[in-house]
Amino acid sequence: MPFVSSRKCVSVASVALLLTGTLCVPALHAQSVPASTAQTRKPPQDIPDAPSSVQPPPPQDKLPAQPPATAPDSASAPSRPADSPQQGDQTQSPPPMPPVQTVPAGTTTGQSAATKEQLYKFVVTTNFVQVPVTVKDHDGRLVDGLLSKDFVVLENGKKQQLSFFTSDPFELSVALVIDLGMPDAAVQKVNQTFPALIGAFSPYDEVSVYTYSSTVSQVTDFTGATQRLTAAFNQLKTVRGHNNGPAVLGGPLGPQGPTVNGIPVGSSAPPPVYTPPKEAHVLNDAILHAALDLSKRDRTRRKVIFVISDGRELGSKASYSDVLRLLETQGIQVKAVAVEGAALPLYNKLERLHLPREGYSNILPKYSSATGGGNVYTELSRNAIEDAYAHITSEARNQYTLGYTTRATASTAYRTIEVRVARPNLKIYTKDGYYPIAPSRAQ
Repeated sequence: MPFVSSRKCVSVASVALLLTGTLCVPALHAQSVPASTAQTRKPPQDIPDAPSSVQPPPPQDKLPAQPPATAPDSASAPSRPADSPQQGDQTQSPPPMPPVQTVPAGTTTGQSAATKEQLYKFVVTTNFVQVPVTVKDHDGRLVDGLLSKDFVVLENGKKQQLSFFTSDPFELSVALVIDLGMPDAAVQKVNQTFPALIGAFSPYDEVSVYTYSSTVSQVTDFTGATQRLTAAFNQLKTVRGHNNGPAVLGGPLGPQGPTVNGIPVGSSAPPPVYTPPKEAHVLNDAILHAALDLSKRDRTRRKVIFVISDGRELGSKASYSDVLRLLETQGIQVKAVAVEGAALPLYNKLERLHLPREGYSNILPKYSSATGGGNVYTELSRNAIEDAYAHITSEARNQYTLGYTTRATASTAYRTIEVRVARPNLKIYTKDGYYPIAPSRAQ
């Protein structure tokens, strides 16, 4: 009978046993092992698998219990050839993987959806106030190099502690409002400045175009693509303004029929009195429409309404006070280029002669001053209008931005803002105040 030595296999019979599937292993103690016992011995079942780099094995205390090994029925077991491998070739099956729940691509479970919804929601508190400020010298040039210690901010007359300050440029969200109710000569002059207007915006800005006369229309949604803006402006070049000159009330081209000595032919009644209809200029409605769209844009952008108009207002459904409240609530600035009659010298002084129910001759300075937009550029020539575009966009992008956490109690009452600079002979342009909004959850 062959023996297994503690150092090596010494018999020829051991080689035969290896060919039949019996392993020859070193023994820890020098003792004999019967060949029949070596053929029937099974590998131990409690040896764990090697760690996997893909899926870690479950803890040992949670491994499923192995069923007891049972000897196969000798009657039903098929006969094995003499040289077929036996138990030595059999490998132990790996432990079962823990259950993994999968979902189709593009979908998610209800629990993960709720978790993701909480992850991407944040609470917007209204006690933080952001104040853009433009500082110019007595010649109208922008003043750089100011520090946070140079500014003092008062809210309702109380000094505020600044918690945010930057002079970095901001990306712009601009709603461009163009008046098509002006005389055709003024409209065509503005149309010729469109290439300079497109060049005034940077690739990081987004622009939406609106037009108005008696109604408001949106030409294009917010976009930063130069090609889309160029296509929209090319479309506007085909639009004509109103005919120049006063309305025709008499003569052969007038609205009345033939007359003899001022009396209609075939009638003894006195001649009728014709009053030209008043043309609506819904500037308030146009600014309101643009402000509502701007309120939905990204909060990290500076929001500006850029108006090119003569400033006339008549027939709007929205009032000036209601539109201004929305602008101050959303932190939107109004900047403008006044053309045509609004650009004439001493035109603003004539505004003091405003008659009730006759509309306003120019309300752009009121909007711009209240929202921190600065002075309205009053330009007559084409070159002056093009220069104004570059100045306006530069001022809007390169303002000082101050921020503070207000200590006022939560309310919706209007709060005034005053900004002071510790340097003499400087002009400061900022918003007059703001309306706080109730806290809300934003996604």
